[in-house]
Amino acid sequence: MHTRIFLIGFMGSGKSTLGSQLARAIGYRFLDMDHMIEETAGMTIPGIFKEHGEEVFRKWERDILRELCSQEQLVVSTGGGAPCHADMIDRMNRCGDTVYIRLSVPVLLERLRHSKTQRPLIQGKSEEELKEFISTLLEERENYYSRARFIVDGYGLNPDTLAGILNAT
Repeated sequence: MHTRIFLIGFMGSGKSTLGSQLARAIGYRFLDMDHMIEETAGMTIPGIFKEHGEEVFRKWERDILRELCSQEQLVVSTGGGAPCHADMIDRMNRCGDTVYIRLSVPVLLERLRHSKTQRPLIQGKSEEELKEFISTLLEERENYYSRARFIVDGYGLNPDTLAGILNAT
C-alpha cells in the first residue's frame, strides 16, 4: 500500500466519509482537498468560482496536490472534478494509490437528493434535471475516473473492505 491514497469519484460517492474512516482504520491522516482549498482561500468553493473563476480554483487545486504528494501516510478525498483537469489523475497515480469509488446514477441520485451538504452545482434542480445532470457529468468524467489504480463498487463499501483491497497488491 502506498503512503498516499487518493479517493476519487462523483459528488456523493462517499469519498470524505469513507476516507476519514479508512484513515482511522489504517492509522493515516485524512485530508479533504476541497476543505484545504477553502482554508487557503478563506472562502467557500462557490465563492472562489464566483470571485476568481474556475482557472484560479484549478490552479489552487494543483498546488494543493503538489503539496500533498510530498507528505506521507495520507488518505485524501479529492473534489469530484479534480482528476479531470490538467494532469491531475496522472500525478495522483504517480505519487499514490488512486481509488475510484464507483456508484450507479440511481444511487448517486438518491444520495444527492438526501445530502445535507450544500452542493451549488445541483441546487434548485428537479429530480429529473438532477438525474440528467448526474448522467451527463458522470459520463464525461468516467474516462478520467476509470484511470484509477483501483475501481471499487461504492455501494455498501466499508473501510475494512477497502483496506483489504489496497493491501492485497
